[in-house]
Amino acid sequence: MTSDADTIVAAATPPGSGGVGVVRISGDRTEQIARRMLGSLPEPRTATYRNFRNADGDIVDSGIALYFPAPASFTGESVLELQGHGGPLVIALLVDAVTALGARQAAPGEFSKRAYLNDKLDLVQAEAIADLIGSGTAQAARAALRSLSGAFSTAVDALAEQLVRLRMHVEAAIDFPEEEIDFLSDEKLARRVEECGEAFATLLAGARQGRMLRDGYQVVIVGKPNAGKSSLLNLLSGQEAAIVTEVAGTTRDILREQIDIDGLGVELVDTAGLRNDPDRIEREGIRRARKALESADAVLWIQDASDPDRGDIDEDLPDGVPVTVVRNKIDLVDVDRTDGAVCLSAKTGEGLDDLRRRIRELAGYENQGEGAFTARRRHLEALRKARQHFNTGRDALRQSRAGELFAEELRLSQQALGEITGAVSSDELLGRIFSEFCIGK
Repeated sequence: MTSDADTIVAAATPPGSGGVGVVRISGDRTEQIARRMLGSLPEPRTATYRNFRNADGDIVDSGIALYFPAPASFTGESVLELQGHGGPLVIALLVDAVTALGARQAAPGEFSKRAYLNDKLDLVQAEAIADLIGSGTAQAARAALRSLSGAFSTAVDALAEQLVRLRMHVEAAIDFPEEEIDFLSDEKLARRVEECGEAFATLLAGARQGRMLRDGYQVVIVGKPNAGKSSLLNLLSGQEAAIVTEVAGTTRDILREQIDIDGLGVELVDTAGLRNDPDRIEREGIRRARKALESADAVLWIQDASDPDRGDIDEDLPDGVPVTVVRNKIDLVDVDRTDGAVCLSAKTGEGLDDLRRRIRELAGYENQGEGAFTARRRHLEALRKARQHFNTGRDALRQSRAGELFAEELRLSQQALGEITGAVSSDELLGRIFSEFCIGK
């Protein structure tokens, strides 16, 4: 059985060979292990060159040792980092040496988990570490770094504080009904309610952008065979990712490419041409195309502008997914540009900027620059739940002056917000009322 009180060890650098390999140790036995492996405890937060020895006293490697005594460390526990040579065998020998001295192998994410448990990070910041590592664009990396520094958490906490102040106001009206002032019709309360509603809208909009930065936006390219779908994929990705020939049905499988549109990570999915009489192999490609459409955020329906029988949009496309008609091969023929379709030439690149702009519009993406932060699906769900409770309570207050119901919905809304950062806890609302409200005639 493992315990959060165990001393843990893990390689902090990815598998494979490299110039430097880092092994990290955290827990109560860190100092004891450091003395056994290094001969003495290094000066805190000072890079020290040492030999790294195993339990038998044999030198396993040599390099830099960094010691961070509790609580001034990433995990809040005493931490030792051994920076040695980056060979996989050397790293494995170092980890084995540490486990022989009383540590155990860390579980995935356990260092960040301990940082959260020891109040060094909240849940959003802990998740931002993984988001930063897995960033697909420079904008996503900057946004993850802002979440890690607390930008998203601060916004959530500020909204939660607004809800607390609303609750204080409403609870005062409930607890002191004999007072001559009607707190529930106070203009100050109405103003705070309006400000809360605006804060929810602003935070939700930012969180949607943040989820898009983290998870990307999936665009599926479909259409009849030989309409230029693969050529368009190559044009957007800037490389020859797909085979392009004049033979209809060349694409038999799903092709995926990641591109960056002004900081928005977009996954392009090229599919087999949709037609009614495919051969056996192409039929499987069409089935996979239909499957890809089920998870699409948007669809580009490619038409050959030079084909008089280019056909209408497939009626079997999934409901609720925005579809944009893209007329390709405008270098071969004049086209109608007044019906909302995007007109381009995958051969010459004409119209490419228009298509990139349309994808951005479909995603509702706005490059927020230094104000962006990353968010996850669970954050959005918690925010939506919190706003729903707030809206329910606000409607009850407006329609029937139901102060008790409004106060309860505000409590539930605050609790939902607390799920985002992990800060759900009992409040001391009564003390806040007496300290910040003046109740009198």
